[in-house]
Amino acid sequence: MREIGLYLHIPFCLKKCVYCDFASMGGGEEFFAPYEARVLEEISLRARRDVTVRTLYVGGGTPSVVPARMIRSLLAALREAFPFAPGAECSMEMNPGTVRKDMLEAMREGGVNRVSMGMQCAQDRLLRMLGRPHRFSDVAEGVRMLRRYGFDNLNLDLMLGLPGQTEDDVGESLRKALDLGVSHLSCYGLIVEEGTEMARRVRDGEWTLPDEDTERNMYDMCLAETSRRGMRQYEISNFAYPGRECRHNVDIWKRGEYIGIGCAAAGFMDGVRRQNPSSLSAYLRGENPQEEAIGEEDAMFESVMLGLRLTEGITDSEFYSRHGRTLFEVFGRRWQKAVDHGLLIYRNGRLQLTRRGMDVQNSVLVDLMPD
Repeated sequence: MREIGLYLHIPFCLKKCVYCDFASMGGGEEFFAPYEARVLEEISLRARRDVTVRTLYVGGGTPSVVPARMIRSLLAALREAFPFAPGAECSMEMNPGTVRKDMLEAMREGGVNRVSMGMQCAQDRLLRMLGRPHRFSDVAEGVRMLRRYGFDNLNLDLMLGLPGQTEDDVGESLRKALDLGVSHLSCYGLIVEEGTEMARRVRDGEWTLPDEDTERNMYDMCLAETSRRGMRQYEISNFAYPGRECRHNVDIWKRGEYIGIGCAAAGFMDGVRRQNPSSLSAYLRGENPQEEAIGEEDAMFESVMLGLRLTEGITDSEFYSRHGRTLFEVFGRRWQKAVDHGLLIYRNGRLQLTRRGMDVQNSVLVDLMPD
């Protein structure tokens, strides 16, 4: 039976952060009930018994801001509509300050066994600047509560390259996050998205971003500190103790199939990429998703583009099993420049980015794109 992933999107937050361009909204309590009804309808329409769910990821937004009853209802509906594999990884995002008893009980009852929390940094001054509704003390208390309720597979998100952030700030954030004993760390470089409050403030000169060398040093600090603590980097931005890698994301980077449910949720099944309406009102009206069949040339490029995010890269055998051709047959003449510049390695049938290559992944991928 085919193994797939599920993604469920909850688009509500306590407030919109200044850097966020995700499909999310601050507040929105008046939409909770209609959103739940619409998602339950979509789950019923998309139910399948010919697959096995290997992973579930509940993301947002901030899923933990909605009533616990709503999370209990949606998780129960997913398990009724789809068969779950024994030991399936079931992740849910939470924000510090939204970790509460009734929600943890609903999550545990619904089979959630992995939690990802948006710490972002340890400095309250930076959290206030970002518009985050929590402080570092909320992170520490949230982790303690999660552990008391039996959740021990925990990720914290950190952000690098924030306006006003120093290398010392990053070092302190890393130490404090890892001292909490979490099993996974995601360290993302800030991307200033057009249309956000942050983009306006940077453009108007109100905020200044760290320079490129400083941001690279911040990333190097993540590599060094996680390694020192025994974590392994398994993807450009992700670090975990052995066996604690996020299986849901790894499956997507290996171009696995998954079904997306909810406003703005994406999915990939049977060679077709599917995207639900990103507007909450359009989703609630039941507007149709956008669908795109992925041709073979694009599919082969996607396999390499996603596979090179992983530190282990992609192998000829993996690529051949999906596409019936080897990596060298398809890309051999395109990757030579990157190999000559020390950005890519092709050895024993495995294609990987080097440490330098990870810094300039996009430029490497340009050379690999279909003619």
